Amino acid sequence: MKVYIKFISIVYLKSLLFVFMIMTSLVFILNLLSELEFFKNEQVDISFTLFLSLINSPIQVFELFPFIMLVTIQLFFIKIFENKEIDIFKYSGLKNSSILGILSILTLITGFFIITIFYNLSSNMKNIYLELKSVYTNDGKYLAVITKNGLWIKDKIDKKIIITNSSNIQGNYLIRNFITEFDENFNVIRNIQSDKIDISKKEWKIIEPRIYQKNNYINSDKINFNTNFDLDRIRSLYSNLSALDIFELLELRKNYLKLNYSIIDINLHLLKIASYPIVLLLISIFAALIMLNIKQIKSSTFKISIGLFFSVIIYYLSNFSYVLGSTERISLIFSILIPIILLSTINCLMLYRVNEK
Repeated sequence: MKVYIKFISIVYLKSLLFVFMIMTSLVFILNLLSELEFFKNEQVDISFTLFLSLINSPIQVFELFPFIMLVTIQLFFIKIFENKEIDIFKYSGLKNSSILGILSILTLITGFFIITIFYNLSSNMKNIYLELKSVYTNDGKYLAVITKNGLWIKDKIDKKIIITNSSNIQGNYLIRNFITEFDENFNVIRNIQSDKIDISKKEWKIIEPRIYQKNNYINSDKINFNTNFDLDRIRSLYSNLSALDIFELLELRKNYLKLNYSIIDINLHLLKIASYPIVLLLISIFAALIMLNIKQIKSSTFKISIGLFFSVIIYYLSNFSYVLGSTERISLIFSILIPIILLSTINCLMLYRVNEK
């Protein structure tokens, strides 16, 4: 049995590495074309675009691992079918269910490696990518982050730099706010303190502001304040959660809770990562069962096409389920469980008499 485990592990790892390199190369090429288009009017060295394309690729490959795993398992079976090793296994008493068991363990190990090592490295590279590219966008002028000290916003309007700190968000309002306006040389123009700011539009309505300017103190009922931020823009601050590793996501979640901010998207992202090993396991079993059920078909391309066809359907159903969860139509846990239940049901139906295939 140990010989079989070693042989299956080697063929599996070779197949995984081959598919991984192919998919990574395709993603890199597509990223490079995108970066070349983005920088076509900028004076940047080609090595810079190559570097950006390289560090942006891993997090995109992470999203493709269900497809990578499916093709890996299909390629594994194509190899053992073509070399008649599947017949040697059968004559030696190694059942198909045993092969599935070995592949399942290997897939689980791969899945845990992906979420603990690969994802965290990829997200950090994505963060570096965004920081480097922000130099060539307006993102450096406009910045908003959430920390344990509340919401911080950096804005630039009419050659003035504006720093806003708010302790909380309630509905359309920022709560307990302190705004500092600077000129281009970072000399303080004025400070504004307010318990409540209406941010439903980019023209903020600062309610009962207390204004400190040139040693003068002014009270007012309400003032309008032009910014580049409204509630929708602030709510989309971390639409790119993939740039945060697991520890940063957990820290962000804690800060969101303190700020009374919605943590639905963060919870969904964390649950998707946590469920990844199980999803990859079910995808692997699904791919293996497809190959065992259609092994009499000689065309390798046709075999892989069938698997990809069903996996695309599962992918879109999964995304639809995640959307329902993120919009609170169904619970987040259930939105994660739907693709798992679907794959498990399909696999159970195909497992019937698997050792006779």
